[in-house]
Amino acid sequence: MSIEVLKPGPLSSLQDLGRTGVQRFGVIASGVMDEWSHRMANLLAGNAADEASLEITLMGPSLLFHQDALIAIVGADLSPRIGEQAVPMAEPVRVAAGSRLDFGRRLFGCRTYLAVHGGFVVPPVMGSRSTYLRAGFGGWQGRALRKGDRLPIAADALGPADLAAVQRPKAPPHPARQDRAIRAIPGQQWARFSAQAQARWFDSPFVVNLNSDRMGYRLDGPGLALAAPLEMISEAVAFGTVQVPPDGQPIVLMADRQTTGGYPKIASVASVDLPLLAQRVPGETLRFAPVTLDEAQALYLEREGEFARLRNQIPSLNR
Repeated sequence: MSIEVLKPGPLSSLQDLGRTGVQRFGVIASGVMDEWSHRMANLLAGNAADEASLEITLMGPSLLFHQDALIAIVGADLSPRIGEQAVPMAEPVRVAAGSRLDFGRRLFGCRTYLAVHGGFVVPPVMGSRSTYLRAGFGGWQGRALRKGDRLPIAADALGPADLAAVQRPKAPPHPARQDRAIRAIPGQQWARFSAQAQARWFDSPFVVNLNSDRMGYRLDGPGLALAAPLEMISEAVAFGTVQVPPDGQPIVLMADRQTTGGYPKIASVASVDLPLLAQRVPGETLRFAPVTLDEAQALYLEREGEFARLRNQIPSLNR
């Protein structure tokens, strides 16, 4: 059985937590842009965190369910509905066979995640079901969804009776609902930037450039100059690494980032705040706030505790 794609939306692709352990071969990690929403959707649908979800960008697809299923939609509010009935966000929802799931006006955010109990039945490539769009592998046929696709889902997509009837746990608000600065740690070459650039990074607003995508967010703002010319060899980069090319306009590397980079790195976005960045759309303004490595690690542990507490509320996940 499957979910049929009636309309694909501008960019909908299967993603999971990423393709780890192969970057040394030049294969990028890929994976979800907003890990918080992906994990929360899977948790509410009764899945493990590394099950693939459908990452939907800006405008949602139209999907026809050919079997009963238990789903959860978490992330950007793109006004999901079945018929004339709004589908609640961030809670498990039963969908009957023959139902059509549509999305409407964008009310908040950039990306939303659809998880189905039991997951999407696609083969892993190098240990991951994430779609590597540029290379054309992983996910569903290595590409974004197209009209007419039929995404296979688990035979028992509705799950056991206690999961389908579980008291709906209340997920906390998405972190991006908080109107605050994005926390970042000074990067490897922080000391090589001028005092003015260091001050500008944390004191000035930046605008998400239109030429931003899953590989990187280009930011427009005051120029960030080095204190003196610097020649570098390429070195490893990570999700959230902030590189500054010669034009002084920073680029935050995202899920489809390259494996290495040779531009100086002024900062790294704290992992707990990457979902805030992933939900920004081009043209939006953002600011950055300093955080230490110890503080960032404490915030990470606090987030993991929140996931654990919610997981304990779902009986089927505690067997």
